[in-house]
Amino acid sequence: EVRLVESGGGLVQAGGSLRLSCAASGFTFDDYTIAWFRQSPGKVREGVSSINNRDGSTYYRESVKGRFTISSDNAKNTVYLQMNSLKPEDTAVYYCAAGVEAPIQSGGLPMVSDYWGQGTQVVVSS
Repeated sequence: EVRLVESGGGLVQAGGSLRLSCAASGFTFDDYTIAWFRQSPGKVREGVSSINNRDGSTYYRESVKGRFTISSDNAKNTVYLQMNSLKPEDTAVYYCAAGVEAPIQSGGLPMVSDYWGQGTQVVVSS
């Protein structure tokens, strides 16, 4: 059974930091691209960042470059998203997804997602 379990969300003040974790199981982690998406009420889900576990390449949406860092611990089958200098507009439910590398899709990341987690809420207060 494929599972992606997110954790690490919460409430933080603007300027603060959070680290999200995505623990994966049930598939060959090293062969997949793992990504973070987010969705706010009334908005379309958007890609935040991805990491290709085959070659380590990473991708970030423009608005989080320099503030967010994605990393992967292949020994633990876990991907992290370190989020610094958080802004109120970062408030959203953050979802972890696993998929294959592809040309940039409508979600804004270079991957097609096969599996999704349940999400973790991030709230950034001003």
